[in-house]
Amino acid sequence: MAGCPSATDRSVSINHASAEEPLQALVSWATSQLQSSGAASLSLVTPTLTALMSCPEARLSFATAGGVGYLARHLRHGTKASAKSGATVQQLYELCFCLWALTYECNNSPDVRATFARDAAVPALVDLVASAPREKVVRVALSALRSLAQCFTEGAHSRLGKKDVMGSTFLNEMIGCGLIKYIDQMKERQWTDPDFVEDLDVLHKLLHENFREMSRWDVYLAEVQSGSLEWGFLHTEKFFKEHAMHFEGPDGNFYVVKLLVALTASTDEEVVAIACYDIGEFVRHYPNGRSIARSLGAKDIVMKLVDHRNREVQRHALTAVSKMMVQNWAAVH
Repeated sequence: MAGCPSATDRSVSINHASAEEPLQALVSWATSQLQSSGAASLSLVTPTLTALMSCPEARLSFATAGGVGYLARHLRHGTKASAKSGATVQQLYELCFCLWALTYECNNSPDVRATFARDAAVPALVDLVASAPREKVVRVALSALRSLAQCFTEGAHSRLGKKDVMGSTFLNEMIGCGLIKYIDQMKERQWTDPDFVEDLDVLHKLLHENFREMSRWDVYLAEVQSGSLEWGFLHTEKFFKEHAMHFEGPDGNFYVVKLLVALTASTDEEVVAIACYDIGEFVRHYPNGRSIARSLGAKDIVMKLVDHRNREVQRHALTAVSKMMVQNWAAVH
């Protein structure tokens, strides 16, 4: 896609000092409107925000004020429950356009890259591609994903984290969100927009190259970190038998198990069911997994899901709790 001012625009000699205070006020107003989930607030803010995104200073200010997270939240809410959120296709497009415009700051600012990684921008964009509300929305979502996949590091390390974020970080997250299958499906169709085709080709190449370099554990870790769990080989007895020891993590803090426990609070019921299954399989196959799961609060949290309204969640929660309580689960079968 074309049309968004790039870093080269900064070379133009313009004095923005007199405009800094009203710009900050406008950004503050925009972020306050985005904190509301109401359709009326979106109608007010999106036209102004899309205009602001042509200004590099406004993009940086908005990103610093938490704008990436606000946009990602609205996009995810809109794709998963658009009827309740009231977000129109045009509003989804405008929100996505703003997120795409902000990716132009990723090469210049390690902190903006860290913000994109921290605030779940990639899952929000992949959700848009998966739900395909309209071609123009998918087109701008793909452009944003391509921009993130190809971003690189310049200058100092991020102040928001010890490890700098780069394109490979976002590619791993895209793989964890299942973007490969959506790209593969779209590649089979005929598209007339050459920019759209180019974005598809670039993402297809980058994703498949990155996937070949990842181990199955890397793919599992990326999926859990993305919060987008889907049934498949990664959620089977065979996988847990082969990879149980990886769950302790390099620091021995069982970070992945903690993530799974957190995912039991997801609004996506399939994610909750899979998280319960994975916790139960960890308990079965990791030495002393029962004690570790209990120490992390897994038993009490999963126990509450036994009465969940969704029968699949009920079933997997009950099975997981049983695995935490039964000394020799294999003998039960």
